[in-house]
Amino acid sequence: MALDNYFTGIQHVGIPATDLDETVAFYEKLGFEKAGEFLYQGNRCAFMKYGNLLIETWEGDETAKVDGAINHISLNTTDAAAALQEAKQMDLNLIDTEIQTRPFWDKGIKFFNIYGPNHEKIEFCEIVK
Repeated sequence: MALDNYFTGIQHVGIPATDLDETVAFYEKLGFEKAGEFLYQGNRCAFMKYGNLLIETWEGDETAKVDGAINHISLNTTDAAAALQEAKQMDLNLIDTEIQTRPFWDKGIKFFNIYGPNHEKIEFCEIVK
């Protein structure tokens, strides 16, 4: 199988925030709506939605404050565990060698990350149904 058998497109783009309230307000000015807000290890995380575009923004990580400072691109993944096995077989540059989880959305998410050739992070993220 090929790794693209396990994802259906971009799920979200991840951008860390220096001030989450200011960041949420900025995207709301652009017409985005807050699709969800979560607390993880004492830090808030918000998902801002406009049409089919979803931006994940969170506090607690350092922000680069330079062009190219997007933290990660997330792919909507149908089976994170199978995709991880495929990524391992393809000898991709894995950041995570095991499935990670977060208590986001109704039943959580499962994901792993790889590096692309320009050191960009690509997240394969499955929203648990």
